Amino acid sequence: MSGPVETKAKPAEVITLGCRLNIAESERIGAMVAGEDVVVVNSCAVTSEAVRQTRQAIRKARRARPDARLLVTGCAADIERDALAAMPEVDGLIANTAKLDPRSWNAPIESAPVVPARTRAFVGVQNGCDHACTFCVIPQGRGTSRSLPVAEVLRVIERHLDQGAPEVVLTGVDLTSWGHDLPDAPGLGVLVEAILRAFPSLPRLRLSSVDGIEIDPLLFDLIAHEQRIMPHLHLSLQHGHDLILKRMKRRHSRADAVEIVARLKEHRADLSIGADLIAGFPTETDEHHAANLSIIDELDIVHGHIFPYSPRPGTPAARMPQVDRAAIKTRAAELRKATTARRNLWLESLIGRPQEVLAERDGTGYGPSFARVAVPQGTPAGTILTITPTTIEKGMLL
Repeated sequence: MSGPVETKAKPAEVITLGCRLNIAESERIGAMVAGEDVVVVNSCAVTSEAVRQTRQAIRKARRARPDARLLVTGCAADIERDALAAMPEVDGLIANTAKLDPRSWNAPIESAPVVPARTRAFVGVQNGCDHACTFCVIPQGRGTSRSLPVAEVLRVIERHLDQGAPEVVLTGVDLTSWGHDLPDAPGLGVLVEAILRAFPSLPRLRLSSVDGIEIDPLLFDLIAHEQRIMPHLHLSLQHGHDLILKRMKRRHSRADAVEIVARLKEHRADLSIGADLIAGFPTETDEHHAANLSIIDELDIVHGHIFPYSPRPGTPAARMPQVDRAAIKTRAAELRKATTARRNLWLESLIGRPQEVLAERDGTGYGPSFARVAVPQGTPAGTILTITPTTIEKGMLL
């Protein structure tokens, strides 16, 4: 007579949606829930589409893991709390502000070390936001701006470097506001300089999305001259027309964005520019949209994140005169087409120029300016190798 059949529990799984900060936080959550039969959805609520994708991810996860405990955290867990709690697939919600507390997951205070899921180490150094952009709900889900002190950031980076990370990416909800809440209110440049000084062997340091108006003089000098900072600047731009920027309650003008990019490119001609752009913000006219399109060429935006505007309940923009949905869709498509055209021209300019490529686990890698490059088959993830591209295929250098 045979004995009972043992079934091995599936490992914990963390599903990440949204920003790079969520990626960094998901790795820490994964360490805290390791060994549990649990699925965690680390959600996003930046747009209505992000919320839809969160709900879709929850349903898909439940179908794949019918017996696991399914927990939801992230911005949508706060902003859309009642709606997500009512989903039959969801067993519980963890407040966004509590998701890095081991007690939220019944984990020991000294939990297992974080094992990065990627070759690049995403390090969250700032959370929350003190600004009040009229389209944004993220402060509702993230709270006010909080900065990780320099010493703590260095400890986190040291752990990643001990695990062999060849590149560190600094992330935050409003990264360039780092330090405003710390003693003496240091600028982000102070943190970046401290990292570079503390880890002279760190080959690559990259910044995630920054607010150009908050780039302090020291940070500007480091981006302009320090070769270990990757030549890739992603701007939280949002629009190319001053009136729309004013109605968004952004703190920069179009001229501010043009000026900071031009000044930096005087020192680093290889600097690639990325930007977030919103299509169809309330009251946007054809003239405003034309300005949004033209800034793509003026700044040479080659990494474009295009967001069709969707009203978020409780925000001032949701009460403004709305643009027709069909027009928003058309304008977003035109913005994407324009950024793709600029990106293709940029990729063509890289043909024949050697790239120091950091290999990922999927047979591709990233050059310093964040160009995606195919790497030779069998290249170990985390390897930095020199590749001279000869052609382009589907937006990738080969």
